[in-house]
Amino acid sequence: MTNYIGFLRGINVGGRNKIKMADLRTMLEEMNLSNVKTYIQSGNLLFDSDQPKDSLCDRIEKQIKATFDLTVPVVLRTDKEVENIRESCPFSKEQLSKAEASSTGESLYVALLSEYPSQEANTTLSSCTFEKEEFHVHGRDVYLLFYDSIRNAKVIPKLNKLDPKATIRNWKTINKLLDMVT
Repeated sequence: MTNYIGFLRGINVGGRNKIKMADLRTMLEEMNLSNVKTYIQSGNLLFDSDQPKDSLCDRIEKQIKATFDLTVPVVLRTDKEVENIRESCPFSKEQLSKAEASSTGESLYVALLSEYPSQEANTTLSSCTFEKEEFHVHGRDVYLLFYDSIRNAKVIPKLNKLDPKATIRNWKTINKLLDMVT
């Protein structure tokens, strides 16, 4: 069995795409996924399965459509992949401290892409610079550091063009999900 962490994009945001976590857990259990848990209302899932990741994403997306009549992108990572996200943070302690001191709200986030960006897309994104924000592409993940607020971020529209299924989580959520796995 593999421990999976799932990230649903755009649910329970601004009164749109509402899904109760209890109903989502029930749906996943009915799909024969084991040890199903959710964390907060923004679509964070934990479960065990022996099925391959790609087919699971597709099945979960289709079941959400059938159950809730919503089209919701799902990004899956194994617990090992999320642990690697935590261990691979490219920002120094000084950068993190400076951003934390000047930002409104959280300063460190990770955008989880559904697939690896092409070399061209990666080069195009990496060539962008924005005042009061830094980012680093690492495989299917983009580390985001904001010195102001994610709400004013200029990189977000670029990420949406790079991967319309991408979803973003703050660092505290990433860590909490890993704590829930063990």
